[in-house]
Amino acid sequence: MSVPIELAEQRTKILEASRYVLSRIKHPPAIALILGSGLGGLADSAEESTAMPYEQIPHFPVSTVEGHAGVLVSGKIGGVNAIFMKGRFHLYEGHPLESVTFPIRVMKAVGIRKLLVTNAAGGVNADFQPGDLMLIRDHINWMYRNPLIGRNDPESGVRFPDMSEAYSASFRSSVRQWAGLNGFSLREGVYAGFLGPTYETPAEIRMARKLGADAVGMSTVPEVIAARHAGFEVLGISCITNMAAGILDQPLSHEEVMATADRVKDDFARLVKGIIPLMEDTQKGE
Repeated sequence: MSVPIELAEQRTKILEASRYVLSRIKHPPAIALILGSGLGGLADSAEESTAMPYEQIPHFPVSTVEGHAGVLVSGKIGGVNAIFMKGRFHLYEGHPLESVTFPIRVMKAVGIRKLLVTNAAGGVNADFQPGDLMLIRDHINWMYRNPLIGRNDPESGVRFPDMSEAYSASFRSSVRQWAGLNGFSLREGVYAGFLGPTYETPAEIRMARKLGADAVGMSTVPEVIAARHAGFEVLGISCITNMAAGILDQPLSHEEVMATADRVKDDFARLVKGIIPLMEDTQKGE
């Protein structure tokens, strides 16, 4: 049976991008990390690193948001071979969903099956404070868009992927255990993805809280859907960079997001360097 033209074209793009990445890296990566706003500095601590600007990778989109450097870095962290995305792509930038999730497809072609996705998020849970790090237990897709709409490519994943465990329970269990043993304060909750680029209104935040969200942001959900479709195990961490609209009597700004991310960068790095080896060791089904 012949492959539809659009699927053949997408497969070619993925193959060309993955071949370029493989030609530049020193060691086959075991884990991919997507670093959210202000969190990209973690990749700078990678050992034996190689940097690949997005514009040099065939068919890769380019980041346009402050705090997203737009560089793919290959290197070691916590003794584990990894690939870091210093900057992601958002729907609000005008990228189509196919572009937002394209790196996930390339990561699969490179041989990766484990993903740590991070983001900067607004705190909805009134018990949270700016600077908290939250383990993502689940998410709510209030972007009302799904990257799997359209013709399914069976080489990418099944037509109807299960999302009952979007964020690996075994990964989360290992992280909670590590945090307890190391005296690391870690929140846990549900992340709600909004489309953006406007921050949410106080009424929308009240709705989100009533419907079970602990944090809100403008990313992550499309990538996690694509990753689960591709058979990845996923771990998610939100950096609570500000309290969401209406919780405090002050306006929201991207400057606050960046400042808080910078303030907690050492705690964030400590957490990631501690848990990456656990992700490599954890086997699906434990």
